[in-house]
Amino acid sequence: MAARGHVQDPNDRRLRPIYDYLDNGNNKMAIQQADKLLKKHKDLHCAKVLKAIGLQRTGKQDEAYALAQEVAALEPTDDNSLQALTILYREMHRPELVTKLYEAAVKKVPNSEEYHSHLFMAYARVGEYKKMQQAGMALYKIVPKNPYYFWSVMSLIMQSISAQDENLSKTMFLPLAERMVEKMVKEDKIEAEAEVELYYMILERLEKYKEALDVVRGKLGEKLTSELQSRENKCMAMYKKLCRWPECNALSRRLLLKNSDDWQFYITYFDSLFQLIDESWTPPAEDEHSSEGEVHYSVEQAVKFIEERITEECKSSRPLRGPYLAKLELIRRLRYRGCNDEYKLGDPEELMFQYFKKFGDKPCCFTDLKVFVDLLPSSQYTKFISQLLEVIPLSATAESEIALPADIKALQQHLCVVQLSRLLGIYHAMDKKQKLTVVRELMLRYRHGLEFGKSCLKTELQFSDYYCLLAVHLLLDLWLEGEEMAVWQCLTLLEEGLSRSPSNAQFKLLLIRIYCRLGAFEPVAELYSSLDAKHIQHDTIGYLLTRYAESLGHYAAASQSCNFALRFFHSNQKDTSEYIIQAYKYGAFEKIPEFIAFRNRLNSSLHFAQVRTERMLLDLLLEANLSTSLEESIKSMSLSPEEDDIPWKDLRDNRDLTVLFSWDPKDRDISEEHRKLSLEEETMWLRIRSLTLRLVSGLPTLSHTIQPKNSEKTAENGVSSKIDTIRSLLQQLEVAVDSGKKFLEQKIQYPVLGPPPTRMAGFFSNGSCECQTSLFYLVSDIYELDTNGLEDSAEIQERIGNSLKSLVERLTDLFNKCKGDLIEVRDGTLKTHPNLLENLVFFVETISITLWVSSYCDSVLRPFKSNLQKKKKKKKESSVAMPPVFTHFLDYVTELQTLTSNVIDHIKGLEIILTALKLEELSLKDTLLLQEEKKFTKTVQGKVQSSYHHSVQEIGELLKKRLDTIKKLKI
Repeated sequence: MAARGHVQDPNDRRLRPIYDYLDNGNNKMAIQQADKLLKKHKDLHCAKVLKAIGLQRTGKQDEAYALAQEVAALEPTDDNSLQALTILYREMHRPELVTKLYEAAVKKVPNSEEYHSHLFMAYARVGEYKKMQQAGMALYKIVPKNPYYFWSVMSLIMQSISAQDENLSKTMFLPLAERMVEKMVKEDKIEAEAEVELYYMILERLEKYKEALDVVRGKLGEKLTSELQSRENKCMAMYKKLCRWPECNALSRRLLLKNSDDWQFYITYFDSLFQLIDESWTPPAEDEHSSEGEVHYSVEQAVKFIEERITEECKSSRPLRGPYLAKLELIRRLRYRGCNDEYKLGDPEELMFQYFKKFGDKPCCFTDLKVFVDLLPSSQYTKFISQLLEVIPLSATAESEIALPADIKALQQHLCVVQLSRLLGIYHAMDKKQKLTVVRELMLRYRHGLEFGKSCLKTELQFSDYYCLLAVHLLLDLWLEGEEMAVWQCLTLLEEGLSRSPSNAQFKLLLIRIYCRLGAFEPVAELYSSLDAKHIQHDTIGYLLTRYAESLGHYAAASQSCNFALRFFHSNQKDTSEYIIQAYKYGAFEKIPEFIAFRNRLNSSLHFAQVRTERMLLDLLLEANLSTSLEESIKSMSLSPEEDDIPWKDLRDNRDLTVLFSWDPKDRDISEEHRKLSLEEETMWLRIRSLTLRLVSGLPTLSHTIQPKNSEKTAENGVSSKIDTIRSLLQQLEVAVDSGKKFLEQKIQYPVLGPPPTRMAGFFSNGSCECQTSLFYLVSDIYELDTNGLEDSAEIQERIGNSLKSLVERLTDLFNKCKGDLIEVRDGTLKTHPNLLENLVFFVETISITLWVSSYCDSVLRPFKSNLQKKKKKKKESSVAMPPVFTHFLDYVTELQTLTSNVIDHIKGLEIILTALKLEELSLKDTLLLQEEKKFTKTVQGKVQSSYHHSVQEIGELLKKRLDTIKKLKI
C-alpha cells in the first residue's frame, strides 16, 4: 500500500495495522481490523475502502464494489481514501471509476496541484486524450510549470494519432500543438530536451521536414544531448526525407571519419552515393559542396575512401570489422548495378579469406560473411572452404583419428568454417554414408571442445555447442530422407548437449520441436518453462507450446499453457497504461506513441486470438456435459453467437519463425512466401475454430420454449432470429471449410524447422469436419421439427432419421482412423504415429459436440413424448402410434453408446500395450552409439513412451465422462 508515510492524518496510526495486514496478504485479518475500527469511528471512510480491498482480494467482488461506491458517493477529498480507492479500482480493472473520483475531488479542491495531476494520469489510463489536454492546461494555470504545459501538447498529438480522419489530424490537432510550442519558443521558455523532442515530433508528423531540420541544427538542437549522435541521426533522417543527398553523403562520411566501425553510416553513405551518381550530381564551382562539408559523388572516390578506412584500421589498436565489410558491400552493390569490372576492388573470395584470417576466431565472423556468400561462384565453394581450413591450426592426437583445435581461438575458426560449409550446401550434397561420417566427426569435435569449457558456469554456454547443433541438423536431413532412426539420434544428442549446457536455449527449442513432431508433449512443458520466456516472448514463441498441447491430448497442460499466455495478453492493457504514465512523468514523449502501437500490436495478435478461441473450446470440452452445464459455461464466458471480437482485418502475425538457428542455404530456408502462406493457413484455421465456437455457443439459445408458429412475436428478436444466426454461421463455416480445402490442395511443404502446419489437414482428412458440419445442420432440422410440431412433419422426421444414421456411420469411420499402435518397434527401429493421437483428440471433440447437439434434440423431443403420453391416458387407448423420430433417436443413442464404449475399450488396449512395451536399446547400424549416448537414448524413449501413456489416459478419462452423459439421454 504505497506512499502513505508522508500523510499527516490523525487517523494514520489507527489505519496502520490494516495496511500492514493487506501488505502481508492477510486479507481476512484486515477485514476484521477494519470492522473493529468502523464500530468506533463510523465516518472513517478510508477504513471502509481498506475493508473493500480485503473483500476484493478474498473473491467477494460484489460486496467490495458496493462498499467502494458507498464511499465514492460521498466524494472524499482525504488523500488516504483517494489512494485506497485508486488501488481498489485498479485491482477491479475499472480505471474509468478513478477519473470520476478525482473529477469530484478537483471540484471540491480546485487549486490542488496533486489532485489535478492525479486526474490527468487517471485520464491517461483510459486514453481520454481530449480531457487530458484540458486537465494539463488547467494544471498549468494553477502551477505554471513547463512539464504540465507540454503534457497538454502531447495530448493533442495523441488526439491526432487516434483520430479516424487523417485530414482532421493534420489540419486541427497538429497545427494547434505546433502553435502552442511556437508560443513557448518565442517567449524563450523551452527548458528541457524533452520539449525540443516534442517540437521535432510535431514538425515531422506535419511533414515540415525543413523546419524540423532547422530546429535540430539551431540553438534548440543544442539541448539534444541524452543520446549519442542524437542531433546527427535526426539531421540524417530529415536529409533523407528532403532527398538532400549531398548533405546526407557528407554527414555520413564525416561520421565515418570519427568512427569507421559504425555500419549504419556505411549504408547511408552508399545509398546517398548511388543516388548522386544516378542524378549525375556535380559540386558547385565556387561554394562548398554542401552545408555538411565535402561530398563524394563517384565510385572512384568511394573506393579510395574505403581503402583509406582500411589503412587507418591497420594502425588502430583495436581491430575494426566495418571497413572490410564495407568493401564487400561496395562490391555487392557495384555487381548489382553491373559495373564491378571497371573498379579493381579485389576478388570477393580473396577478401573474404583475408577477413576470415583476421576475424575468424570471433563468433560474429560467420554472420558477417553469411551476407556476402552470394558473391562467390558455386563452383568455388569447395575450394573456398578448403582454403579456410588450411589456415586453422589443427593438430592430430594419438587418441583421435582427426586433427583437433588446440585452443578456443582455433575451435571458433573451425566452427565458422563448418557453419559456412552448411550454408553453402556442401553437406546437403552428401549421401547418407558421408552425412553419418560428418555427424560422427562433429560429435567428436563437440566432446573434445568440452575440455575448454570445464570452468564454465551452468548459466554459460559451452564453446563447442554449435558442433552438436550442426550434427542434429544433418540428422534431421537424414530423417526427412526417410531414415527413421535419425530422429531418435537427434533427441539423444540434444539431451546430451543439454546436460552439459543447461542454459542453451537452442537445444531446448529444438527438443521442443522434435518431441512435438513425434507426438510427445509431456517433456515439452518442462523444457518451455526452463526457457524462462519473458514478456513479449509469450507472444513471439508461445505458439511452440500452444499449437501442440491440446492436439496431443494433454488437456491439463493445454489449459495451463493457454492461461499463461492469456495472463500476459490481459496484463498488457494495464501495464501499457503504466508505461504511458511514466513516460509523461519523465518527459519521454517520443515513447508514448510507441507504447500505444505496442499495445495495439498485442491486442491484434494472431496468437492472442488463437489462444483465446482454443481456451474457450477447451473449457467447454472439459467442463460442459449436457445442455444445462453448456449454458452455464457459455454464460460465464460471456459468449454470444452474434458477436465476433477477432480483428480479422488487423490480425498481426507476431510469431518469431527464425527463433531456431538455421544454417541452410537460401533455397532451403524459410522464405517470405512461407511466412505469407503460414499466416494464411493459420487465419483460415482460426476462422473455422471461431465459427465452431460461435455455433456451439448458439445451442443453449435455441433451448427456450418456442411460441406457436404463427405468432407475430416469434420473429421479433426471439428464438427464430437465433436460428437465423445459427444458419448464417453455418453458411460462413461452409465457405471457410471450402477455402481451407482449396488452400491444402497446394500441398505446401514448410522447412522442417519452419512454421508448424495447423491441424486443418487432419481435421479434413479424418472426417471430423463432415461430422461437425452435419451436426449443426441437424440442429436446424430439429428446430424446424420443434416449430412445426409432429403432425405435419413426416418429411422432417425422415430427414432427421437419415441424419442420425449417417452421423453414427461418420463417427465410426472417424474411430477407424484412430486405430493402430501409437508406438511400434519394427526391425529395431522405433516409430511413432502422432496422427493417430491427433485423430483421437478430434474424435473426443466431435463426440462432445455430438452430445451437446443430442442434448438439444432430447430437450425438444422430451415434451413431445410427454404430450403424447398424456393424450394416450385421456383416450385410454392401449397403443398410440409413436412418430418414427423417437425410434430413430433411441436407436441413435444406443449406437452412440456402443461406439463410445468401443473407443474406450480401444484406449484401454492402447494403455496396456504402452505399459507393456519394452523399448530395446536401439542404434543405427551405421552409427554405433557410445556408452554415454545409450543412457540418453533410454531417457528419450522413456519420455516419449510416458507422454503417449499420459495422453491416452487423459483422452480415456474424458471419454468416460462423455459415456456417462450419453447414458442419461433417454427420452
